Amino acid sequence: MSESTANVMSESDLSLTSPAQGKMAELIGQVEEEIKGVRVYATPGGCSGISFGMTFTDQLNGNDSVLKCDGFSVIVDSDTMQYLRGVEIDFVDRGDGQATFVFNNLQPVGDSGCGTCGSAQGGGCS
Repeated sequence: MSESTANVMSESDLSLTSPAQGKMAELIGQVEEEIKGVRVYATPGGCSGISFGMTFTDQLNGNDSVLKCDGFSVIVDSDTMQYLRGVEIDFVDRGDGQATFVFNNLQPVGDSGCGTCGSAQGGGCS
């Protein structure tokens, strides 16, 4: 599947802050193999009932949506997109070695164990 035939996301679907875009572009610049972009995915667990992670990907699937950023793309499958609609991905570096991507505006899913969460931390790109 080519990026031109994938569903196109807008910033109302998913947005990245300037620090997050800068860090993703930097990380992608360090990858030597050919990649299509950064895949954001969901797995069960976490405060909102779902945990999120990111990884580099070299493929697009039929149920993927793509958010074009400056120099890279963010790719999300339809199952994950239902949890990410309206979410903002930020990159927070407090200068103490604990730099991380943060998912803001997450909506709680089902019966989570800790109530409602305004944000949850995701894994870094790897």
